[in-house]
Amino acid sequence: MAEELNPFKIAQEQLDKAASIMKLDRQALAILREPRRTLIVNLPVRMDNGTVRTFTGFRVQYNDARGPAKGGIRFHPEETLDTVKALSAWMTWKCSLADIPFGGGKGGIICDPKKLSQSETERLSRAYIRAIAEFIGPDKDIPAPDVYTTPQIMAWMMDEYSTIKGSNQFATITGKPVEVWGSKGRMDSTAKGGMFVMREAAKAMKINLKTAHIAVQGFGNAGMYAYTLSKSMFGSKVVAISDSQGGIYDPDGLDLEKLEDAKKRTGSVQGYRSKNAKKVTNDELLELNVDILIPAAIENQIRKDNADRIKAKLVLELANGPVTPDATSVLFEKGIVDLPDFLVNSGGVIGSYFEWVQNINQYYWPTDRFYAELDKIISKSFSDTMAMQKSYKDKGVKISPRNAAYIIAVDRVAKAMKARGWY
Repeated sequence: MAEELNPFKIAQEQLDKAASIMKLDRQALAILREPRRTLIVNLPVRMDNGTVRTFTGFRVQYNDARGPAKGGIRFHPEETLDTVKALSAWMTWKCSLADIPFGGGKGGIICDPKKLSQSETERLSRAYIRAIAEFIGPDKDIPAPDVYTTPQIMAWMMDEYSTIKGSNQFATITGKPVEVWGSKGRMDSTAKGGMFVMREAAKAMKINLKTAHIAVQGFGNAGMYAYTLSKSMFGSKVVAISDSQGGIYDPDGLDLEKLEDAKKRTGSVQGYRSKNAKKVTNDELLELNVDILIPAAIENQIRKDNADRIKAKLVLELANGPVTPDATSVLFEKGIVDLPDFLVNSGGVIGSYFEWVQNINQYYWPTDRFYAELDKIISKSFSDTMAMQKSYKDKGVKISPRNAAYIIAVDRVAKAMKARGWY
C-alpha cells in the first residue's frame, strides 16, 4: 500500500507511534492529535493595477500548554491547511524538545510571492496581520518568517501590529531586521544549530568531520548555510548540492564561488563547471555514497520506495518533514542514524526565543553570546534524545532517534496539560 503523504496525517502517525511506545494517557493523546485553534482568513488586497484580489490565509495554534504559540508564516502558491497544521504540530514538539517556553503555531497565505510586487507584498502582509491581530501577541502567539517570507516582511507585520496596538510591539514578531531589534545571529541560526547537532552526532558515531564527505539537498537559506558552515566550522568536504532543478556532484568537493556563478548564469547549480563534476537528479543525490546526508529542501524526499538505497551513515534532517514514517523505519533497520527535523532544525526557533527575550527585556546580546547559548540548548536536546534512546534500549526496546525525541517532547507537553487540569 502506498504511503499517505498528507503532512498532517504523517504528523499524527509520528505522534501515535511515540504515544504507543510511551503508553501515553489516551485523554492526553486525544488533545494532542488536533490543534487547539485554527483560523482561516480571507484577505482583500488592492493590487498595483487598481483591482482587488482576495487571498486565503491560515493561522494554527496547535498547543499552548507550555507557553505562547510560536511558528513561522509561509507565502506559497500551494499552501494548504493540512500543511500548516502539520508544521504547527512539529513546532510544538520542537519547542518542547528544546525546553523553551513556547507552544507550537504556524501560519500561511496561498499566494505566489514571485508574482507580487514589493508594494503588493507589503499590503498583503499588513492585511494578514490586521486579520489575525486579536489572536497574536508576545504572550499569545509570536509569528516569524518561513518559506518565501523575509525579515522585511516581518518588519512590515510588526509595524502593522504596533499601529493597531498604538505602541511599539517588537516582541510580537521575530526574525526581524536588526534595525528594528531583530537578533544578531538569527539569520543563520537554523543551519548553525544543525551544525552543532552534526558535531555532537559525529563525536558519538566517531565520524571525522575533517575528512567526511557531505551531500546537501537544497540551495536555499538552510542549504546554503549548511554548505558554508560545514566547511568553515569543520573543514568538511561538501561533494554534492542541489536546487529544485537538480544537483551537481564532484568527488573533489564543490567551490562556493563556482556554485553561485552557475546559479547566476544558468539559474541552477547544475551549471557548475569543473573537471570531475557531473549532474545528478535530486533523487540521485540522496543515494550518493557519502558519510553525511543533509536534506535541506522540502518534505517527503526520503520515502519507502528509495529509503533502502540511502548509503549515508548519518541523515541530518535540516528541512521540515524530509523523511516519511515508513522511510524512518527502513533507515533504522539499516543502521543509519536519522536525526529528526524537530531536533536538527530547531536552531531557528531557539534563535527566535532569544530575539523574543531580548525584545521583552530591551537588552541585546552580541553574536558570540547568541551562538554560545544556541550551542548549549541544542546540544542538550541531542544528548537528551540519545539518553532516551539508550534508556529504552537498556529495557530491551529498540527505538529510533525520532521516537526518542518525540517521547521527550510529548511527555513535557502532556505533563504541562496535566498540571493545568486539561485532562
